[in-house]
Amino acid sequence: MTPPPSPPRAWAEIDLSALRDNFRAARNAAGCELMAVVKAGAYGHGLEEVARTLAAEEVAFFGVANVGEARRIADAGVGTRIYLLGATWAEERAEIVGRDWTPCISSLDEARHFDRLAADAGRRLKVHLAVDTGMGRGGFVAEGLPERMQALEALPNLEIEGIGSHLPSADEDEEFTRAQFARFAEILKALGGPERFRWRHLSNSAGLLGYDRETCNLARPGLMLYGISPLPGHPLRPVNVMSLKSRVTLVRTLPAGHGVSYGRAFVTTRETRVATVGIGYGDGYPRHVSGHGAEVFIRGRRFPLIGRVTMDQIMIDVTDSEVAEGDEVELFGAHVRVDEVAAKAGTIAWEVLTGITPRVVRIHR
Repeated sequence: MTPPPSPPRAWAEIDLSALRDNFRAARNAAGCELMAVVKAGAYGHGLEEVARTLAAEEVAFFGVANVGEARRIADAGVGTRIYLLGATWAEERAEIVGRDWTPCISSLDEARHFDRLAADAGRRLKVHLAVDTGMGRGGFVAEGLPERMQALEALPNLEIEGIGSHLPSADEDEEFTRAQFARFAEILKALGGPERFRWRHLSNSAGLLGYDRETCNLARPGLMLYGISPLPGHPLRPVNVMSLKSRVTLVRTLPAGHGVSYGRAFVTTRETRVATVGIGYGDGYPRHVSGHGAEVFIRGRRFPLIGRVTMDQIMIDVTDSEVAEGDEVELFGAHVRVDEVAAKAGTIAWEVLTGITPRVVRIHR
């Protein structure tokens, strides 16, 4: 007799309705078309499922980090245009041309290679220029760009359809970011004006929410699609999309003076009822929340984590409660925000979301 399947010890519930609501709110706030950034497995939410959901919302592009992500979206039957957000390796470019994905171009050598490949394929490839307005990660620098533009436009098999740049500090440095928008506008003017490009894009989620974007007609939200605002004081509050959950596996009462977890960093000062929960840093729950006041949500209440997060389990102080084995535990979600968990871990919400490991089952609702 085959035993019944074991329920997951840790799972992430993905609310696709909330994802759609956040996309629509982003589009309304931007006042222009959107490139949905779905790199890193849609920030840990499930690449194919998120792509299928947002494709129905008439998204202009999906932004991905690499060819592997582009391939997964295309192979899932999603027909939305795919934009590669960073530089590509020479060995990848034939597939990019063959599948008609849209690369960004950061150098003349890269452009010339794409031009040769497009000629071999008998097609004209749409590309976007990446320009460096302060990120320092890729793109053409502004100096000498008009001359390079002439060389780029002389390549017969490339259509320079768009231009974009990236904001490194939109959630931290308003003065620098406003200067970046001005710099981007100056670049467009030097290249012949905004109308020279079908697509002009600079804003990430923070840029979309916090700044005037009159030179742009495409925005690239990422984090806000998944329910976290990069500008905590902004009135637009995205709806939570992912809830990370587990279950209580064991409840015991420990005497005063008893250590909890590795290193005995926590020692009970009174008789303490301790719940063990089946999740740990091997699932992506950050170890660095240990000792920093992290809490979880069980039976309508928040309870404190005690001791260090281990690879597969955490311990919770559930003294004076009815918490029992099998109870559902929310690590983050509607009652404990992921940005709170990130702050207690000394990191950012992006890292927490993308760090949820494959052994955590994704349940899309």
